[in-house]
Amino acid sequence: MSKIEKVLIANRGEIACRVIDTLRTLGIASVAVYSDADADARHVKLADEAVRLGPAAATESYLRIDRVVEAARATGADAVHPGYGFLSENAAFARALSEAGIEFLGPPVESIETMGDKITARAAVVERDVPVVPGISRPGLTDADLIGAAEGIGFPVLIKPSAGGGGKGMHRVENPADLPAAVAAARREAAAAFGDDALFMEHFVDTPRHIEVQVLADKHGNVIHLGERECSLQRRHQKVIEEAPSALLDEATRAEIGRAACDAARSVGYTGVGTVEFIVSAKRPDKFFFMEMNTRLQVEHPVTELVTGVDLVEQQIRVANGEVLAIAQEDVTLTGHAVEARVYAEDPAAGFLPTGGTVTALRYPRSDRRGPVRVDTGIEAGSVVGSDYDPMLAKVIVHADDREQALRRLDEALAGTQLTGLRTNVDFCRFVLADADVISGELDTELLDRLAPTYTRPAPTVRAYAAAAITAVAAATGDGAWGTETGWRIGGAQPTVVRFAGTEETGEVHVSVLGDAVTVRGTAEDSTLDGAGTARIAGERLVVDGYSTPVTVDLLGGTYWVSGEDGTHELPLARSTSKDRDGAHGGDVVSPMPGAVVAVPVEDGQTVTKGETLVIIEAMKMEQPLAAPHDGVVSIAVRTGDKVTAAQVLATVTANTNEGE
Repeated sequence: MSKIEKVLIANRGEIACRVIDTLRTLGIASVAVYSDADADARHVKLADEAVRLGPAAATESYLRIDRVVEAARATGADAVHPGYGFLSENAAFARALSEAGIEFLGPPVESIETMGDKITARAAVVERDVPVVPGISRPGLTDADLIGAAEGIGFPVLIKPSAGGGGKGMHRVENPADLPAAVAAARREAAAAFGDDALFMEHFVDTPRHIEVQVLADKHGNVIHLGERECSLQRRHQKVIEEAPSALLDEATRAEIGRAACDAARSVGYTGVGTVEFIVSAKRPDKFFFMEMNTRLQVEHPVTELVTGVDLVEQQIRVANGEVLAIAQEDVTLTGHAVEARVYAEDPAAGFLPTGGTVTALRYPRSDRRGPVRVDTGIEAGSVVGSDYDPMLAKVIVHADDREQALRRLDEALAGTQLTGLRTNVDFCRFVLADADVISGELDTELLDRLAPTYTRPAPTVRAYAAAAITAVAAATGDGAWGTETGWRIGGAQPTVVRFAGTEETGEVHVSVLGDAVTVRGTAEDSTLDGAGTARIAGERLVVDGYSTPVTVDLLGGTYWVSGEDGTHELPLARSTSKDRDGAHGGDVVSPMPGAVVAVPVEDGQTVTKGETLVIIEAMKMEQPLAAPHDGVVSIAVRTGDKVTAAQVLATVTANTNEGE
C-alpha cells in the first residue's frame, strides 16, 4: 500500500492535539476538523489545515459521518485518526472511509462490530478460552431468563446493557426480591441511552479492580501486549486517575493476563492498538475475567507510553502502512511507574456539577527537578469551555522510578497546574492522591465513590489572601505596592487595606499591605486566617512568602482567583457598605456553568424566601436548580429556553429594608 502522508483527525481537544504532535514528528501533514464552538480551539491552530464541520452540536458536526468523510476527501487525506469518543468505535464510519478509499486508523469493521456488542464479544473470547465472569449472555434474553438464571450465577449480580458503556443502565443487585424491578429499570435505561434494550447478567466480583491491557497487532498476524494499566480510581464508572503498571499483579499474573488479552485480540482478527479490559478481585488477583475490548486508543494511553517508551499513535500509523511490528513480546519492558490525572471542568465540592466559562489564566508544570512532566491538553488561556462536549480539559502525567515517587510527583505537578476562570477537579485529584488506601495501593472501583462525599473545597490560606491583596494594590497603583506612598500621611506611610468577603469561620478578611509586608486578619473570633508574611512582584512573577512555585492571580467579576501549590481559591472582594452586601449586589444569582434555562418557577417581582428555587438550568444533560440566597423580592433576568453563560446573572433578590432606617 502507499505510504500515509496526510491524516485527518476526526476529533477535538487534547486527543487531537496529541495526535498532531506525533504526526509532526513523523513528517505527516495534519488536518483538523471543528465545529462553530471550536473555531478558535487549540487543535485547529496546531493543525496544518482545518475544515469546518457544522454547528456546535456534536450531532451536527463531529458525529456527521458524511461531513467528516467529505472533509477527508476534499483535503486529500490518506487516513483518518478517530481519537476516542465520537465516531472512534463506529463501524459505519470505518466502512464509509473504506468505501471512499481512505485508511481508518483503527481495526477492521468486523472487529469493531463484534467487540462493540458485549454479548458477541463475550462469545468470541470464550472460543479462545479467555476467562469470563460467570453469567448469562446470549441475544434475546427476556426478563424471565435473567431472573431465572440469577440464583445459579450467585448474588450479588450485575445487570449490564449489551450496547454502550460509561456505566449507563448497569445495576448491582444484592437481594433476589429486588431483581425484577432492577431488570425493568436497566432495560428502560439501555433503550433510552443506546436505542437497544438487550441485557445480560454477570456475577458481581467482590472488591473489584479494573485492570486493562494494551495490545498491539499488525496485519501479518503478530499480536503483542504492552503491559497493564490500573484504572480502579473511577467515580461512577468514569476514570479519574490511572497508572501503569498495576501494584496488584505479580510478574506471573502479568504474563498470564497479557496472554489472555492477546488471545482476545486474535479472536476477532484485530489490528492496530486496542485495550482489553478485565475485572480482578482485590482478594484474588490471580483470578481475572474479561469485561470488554475498546477498539481504539484509550484516554489513559500516556502511562503505557511512559513505562514502555512506545509511541502508540506512531504504531497506529505503521500498522496502517502495512509494516510488520518492529517490537517482539520479549522486547517489551516496563520501566518505572507512571500515573495520570484527568483534569475535568467540574466542581467536586458541589456534587461534581459540570462547570464552564473562559480560561482566564493557565500554567502547567512542564518539568521539575526530576525531569519532564507530560501534559496533554486542548485548551489555552482564553479558551471558552462550554457544555457541548466532554468536560475533560487536560491530562497531567508523570513518570518516576517507583510508585511512591510517581504519586508524589503527580501531586507536585497538580500543585503547579494553575487554571483560573472556572472550577476544576485538580484539588480533588490531590485529595485522592493523599488518601491512605491510594498511597498503599489498596484500591477498588468503588473507592472514589466512598471518598467523594468526604471532599470539601480547600479553605483559602493566609498566603492566598496575601497574593490577591498584593496584586490588587499593585494594579491600583501601577508602580507596585512597594514604590508608592498610597495611604501616606504625616507620620509616615500607612498600609493599604484590601477587604475580602469572608465566612462564618473567618468573618470579613482584611489584608494590610505596606511595601513587601503583608498582614492578614479575619474579623471572626479565633479566626485561623490571622498571619503575616511578605509578598512582592518580580517581573511578571508573583512571589509570596512560603510558596515554592509561582502563584497565578486573576480578577474576574469582583472575585480574585488565586491558584498556587495549596489549591485554587476564589476570594470575593467585600462590598463597600452593608447595604450593598445585603441588597441587590449580595442577591445576585449567577449561572455556575454555560447551559440553557429549562424552568423559571417564580414570577418577576415575587417575594421569595431563602433557599427557594428561582431558575433551573441544564448543561451536559444535568439539571441544576439555583436558589434565592436570602429573603426578598426577586427580579428575573432570563426566560425559559434562553442560553446562558457561566457567571451570567440570572436573577437578583433584593432584601427587604426597614423604611425608618
